[in-house]
Amino acid sequence: MAPSSAKLPMNTDTIITDFLIIGAGVAGLRAALELSRHGHVTMVAKGGPQDNNSFYAQGGVAVALSEEDDVDLHFTDTIKAGHQLCSRPATKILVEEGPSRIHELIDWGAQFDTVDGKLAFTKEGAHSRHRVLRAGGDATGSEMVRALSTKAQGLNNLKWLGNHFGVELVIQDGRCCGAIVLNESNGTCQTILASAVLLVTGGAGQIYARTTNPANATGDGIAMAFQAGAVLKDMEFVQFHPTSLYLPSSPPFLLTEALRGEGGILRNNRCERFMTHYDRNQELAPRDIVSRAIWAEMQKTKARHVYLDVTHLGATFLKERFPTIYSTCLRYDIDITEEWIPVSPSAHYFMGGVKTDLNGASTLPGLFAAGEVACSGVHGANRLGSNSLLEGLVFGLRAGQAAAQYANTHPSPTRAAAVHQTKNSARKMSEQDVEKLRNSLRRLMWTRVGLIRTEDSLQKALDQLQQWSRKLRVPPLSRTGLETHNMLQVGLCVTESALWRANSVGAHYREDIPFSKGLKWKVHSECRQTHNTTTRSEQLNSQEKNKPARRKVRMKK
Repeated sequence: MAPSSAKLPMNTDTIITDFLIIGAGVAGLRAALELSRHGHVTMVAKGGPQDNNSFYAQGGVAVALSEEDDVDLHFTDTIKAGHQLCSRPATKILVEEGPSRIHELIDWGAQFDTVDGKLAFTKEGAHSRHRVLRAGGDATGSEMVRALSTKAQGLNNLKWLGNHFGVELVIQDGRCCGAIVLNESNGTCQTILASAVLLVTGGAGQIYARTTNPANATGDGIAMAFQAGAVLKDMEFVQFHPTSLYLPSSPPFLLTEALRGEGGILRNNRCERFMTHYDRNQELAPRDIVSRAIWAEMQKTKARHVYLDVTHLGATFLKERFPTIYSTCLRYDIDITEEWIPVSPSAHYFMGGVKTDLNGASTLPGLFAAGEVACSGVHGANRLGSNSLLEGLVFGLRAGQAAAQYANTHPSPTRAAAVHQTKNSARKMSEQDVEKLRNSLRRLMWTRVGLIRTEDSLQKALDQLQQWSRKLRVPPLSRTGLETHNMLQVGLCVTESALWRANSVGAHYREDIPFSKGLKWKVHSECRQTHNTTTRSEQLNSQEKNKPARRKVRMKK
């Protein structure tokens, strides 16, 4: 919990609000709309209102609304894609409440694509039906954010604070009652007290050298919750998207799964279609299978990428159906109507995160979470494509409702909670050194805790991460410093959980243990910060109980 061990330049003013939301995106906006009915809401986020994963979501939102579909089929597909590790109650809530949330969003002005006056649905990998709604062809996330933001702009009791970075959560009498935030414009910290706190900070794809996530996806909410004592769950399950644009001179750019849903073909550098050798569903197999197949072909042909061929779909169709992808690739001198697109896997989505119940409540009283930062168990070991935006709507609302109910039954925090105890500690790392560490961290996670893992690679990564963690115990009080500290924290939890899970299931693949069905494979990992115990199983001997440790990883049935 490094930031609190240093003297922070505090703004003497304390903001008191009914509800504090840290982060933005679909889950946060939906929660804000609900909480505004119950009191004053303060919403803080680093960067601007469009700096969130939701805004960049391309493919669509999965919901059982088409004539050929029903919620039972959506439920079955989600459980299957999650390798039977999904929470069935959470999945049931997702698919059953999803249609109402989409109709609600349409009533608020969201404009989804239509054909002949009816909603247009497409099919993606591991879906048995055409159930993925889209907007603007390949700009679904931005349209959903736009509709929710427009609705929120009319609220008088919602206050937005952009360019404010969450440093740490405020705990009083074992309860979360606010947060300390860094004002990025002047470098001072401020305490915001609230009756309930909601984390909607998204994922942590930036801990990997290759990721489809925007630059702000550094795991801040996950790290803050962990440092405050909340339990994390299933951190080893990191989904790698099979197809991101591969160019040495450009960052990875997501190429939505809908490209393959519309008939795109994967080819290796020998021009061969290869998915027929890996799964009967070929290009529409689940994401973990397609990602590993691409990786295997890259190793087999000694190439850095494979190709996605959509040229046969027609120029007019591609320009109208995928306008963002067409224009982006064209900027890099790739005309997708005439050329194959170089692609390779990239870190994409965290199935794990802050452990919550079905209403978004974490294990820390007063703290709630929704969206990618949370782990309700709805995604299991591998997320079904396009379920994430739906999750944000469904569980954003439920978390907002639960937070409002919690605030009604618990007293408001007192100003005494704003007293910030500090200790003298010198900051030894410069911004330049932190940036170097950050880059090294991302390369380490990609090579040793990435798509393919082994006990040896994970142990070497863990040793290095622990060394860096000691070195960066007190980061510079800046966005770069705090983000890097959080990335280290999340990287440690991912690595320890991956080392603990001695099998392969879903997005977690151990090359040294490639089988999934084994003794107690249907279990969930949990990480909790602790000072008196460490364990990787449910059975402890007396010697293990007395070992000092900073965290524990254990399995939960």
